[in-house]
Amino acid sequence: MDNTTQVRVFVFSGLTDNEKLVPFLFIFFLLVYMVTIVGNVGLMSVVSKTTKLHTPMYYFLSYLSMVDLCYSSVITPKMLFDILSKIKSISFNGCALQFFFFAALVVIEALILSNMSYDRYIAICHPLSYVSIMTKKKCLCLVLLASFFGFLQSSVQTSCVFSLQFCGSNVIDHFYCDIPPLLTLSCSTLPCDKLTVFFTCLCGIGSMMTILISYTLIVSSILRIKSAEGRQKAFSTCSSHLMCVSIFYGTVFFIYLRSSNSAFEKRDKVVSVFYTVVIPMLNPLIYSLRNQEVKRVIVEAVQKCH
Repeated sequence: MDNTTQVRVFVFSGLTDNEKLVPFLFIFFLLVYMVTIVGNVGLMSVVSKTTKLHTPMYYFLSYLSMVDLCYSSVITPKMLFDILSKIKSISFNGCALQFFFFAALVVIEALILSNMSYDRYIAICHPLSYVSIMTKKKCLCLVLLASFFGFLQSSVQTSCVFSLQFCGSNVIDHFYCDIPPLLTLSCSTLPCDKLTVFFTCLCGIGSMMTILISYTLIVSSILRIKSAEGRQKAFSTCSSHLMCVSIFYGTVFFIYLRSSNSAFEKRDKVVSVFYTVVIPMLNPLIYSLRNQEVKRVIVEAVQKCH
């Protein structure tokens, strides 16, 4: 391929070169994806059909489940297909489409997590004003704003990355289309790496600061509660959210806040697997198993079935 020819098809290096691991990886990730579908669809159904869960917290939670389901589906089915394929190829336009939806949904997830922390702040620090502040209209506006900004920044990043010239190798050292391995293939000079760092800082660190400020105020309010039972109840409503936030942001910052010249290693693929495939499965499980109201509703539903 000469230097004036633009790449039209990309080939993924995949998760592993070890053929013996292929059956295990396929079965494992297929099970993870099935649990992701059942967990997120189940949580959305529980929230939708249970009147007492029609509150802002569960509204955001059901939307988070929908985002998790979508962004897992952008990556996992193709990954499963490629695990069994000898040639793991994707068209240029297909790669752009996969990246567009993935970049949008990851940012929407980050912003929804910050919305949830704001909701917990109002519930714990301003309980008497909670209903008047967290109205249905305000919750809808927060969700629409997160979605708008997610797709806006994704459009900008996708336009930048796929305007680059890919005139050398077409082998992406990854299992899906993402910025770090794509930039290593480019022979253009557009500052897409700086754009990625900008949006990671704006969306990731911006939403993280919202969460940190919210929880600083929440902890301060909880410490002023006199009864130990009251403090425990207040903290239990936040523990699931804190766990999901820690896992999500830790892995995202590890991948994207790095030098564009850094080699993409096997450990980076492991981290990418975690936040693209495993986290969408973990979120509904964490919220279901650690939330007493959700557990109670699930138990009641199972008992009715019997």
